[in-house]
Amino acid sequence: MGIFVDKSSKIIVQGITGKEGQSATTAMLEYGSNVIGGTRPGKAGEFVEGKPVFHTVQDLVDRLGPVDVSAIYVPPFAAREAMMEAIEAGVKIINPIIERVPIKDTAYCLSAAKERGARIIGPSSLGFINPGQARVGVIGGPKDQADEIFMPGSIGIISRSGGMTNELSWQVRRAGMGQSSAVHVGGDLLMGTTYADILKEFEKDTQTKAVIIFGEHGGSYEFEIADLVRDKGFTKPLAVFVGGKFANSLPEGVNIGHAGAIVERGKGAAEKEAALKAAGVMIAQTYEHLVELVQPYA
Repeated sequence: MGIFVDKSSKIIVQGITGKEGQSATTAMLEYGSNVIGGTRPGKAGEFVEGKPVFHTVQDLVDRLGPVDVSAIYVPPFAAREAMMEAIEAGVKIINPIIERVPIKDTAYCLSAAKERGARIIGPSSLGFINPGQARVGVIGGPKDQADEIFMPGSIGIISRSGGMTNELSWQVRRAGMGQSSAVHVGGDLLMGTTYADILKEFEKDTQTKAVIIFGEHGGSYEFEIADLVRDKGFTKPLAVFVGGKFANSLPEGVNIGHAGAIVERGKGAAEKEAALKAAGVMIAQTYEHLVELVQPYA
């Protein structure tokens, strides 16, 4: 099965006529994703890769019917309007690749999405993939590269790093296991869809036998994982690597990464590892160790 997207999912691209939007459209279509069209104000009537362009998401829905997923490629100043346009048009999964979205705009859209039963994966997410079925965004890169990284299997993968989403997926494939789905959740301070949110989806997915997560020293989302596992909300084998333990030796206030890497006092990598281990999660000392930990369960 996999999660979030499959061959039948109807996908659109907001900002489809821009350079990044066009590249993403091409990448998704080459992988077999069901991209049905896109939007760009003032460009209605044009075509990108043979797919029609509409002025707004609602215009597209009125002509082509309900949409399952929207991938958003617009500048940061337009992010709020684009996300709200998708939410109000009834799109249930929204994937903004956009970096540097103002926090207040992200918070507003996350609240609106929750009220309307929609899900935002991101911001600052390269996308997600159900190998052999479909992908949203440019996760994995060009098709020939993605085909070398991903293959259908039983291991779920979650990461805040786009590069590590690909790296871990490749290691899983090299070990002969394959992935049920891989999700890059994005590196912003506010995470639209959290590790715990995705674990709940993997729990329901019969294809997924185990999950690996590449965590980090910043934020507090890993503590939600510990609570979920302790409360039996996720019961499958789970291995986590928490990056950035070296940050404990740095002076307070040093900037070492993206917005999501901000560390609260007492909630760094060591504290996260302790909480996860106490809940029964397998802890990897290096990210390469993650694959070894889940291999017996694939």
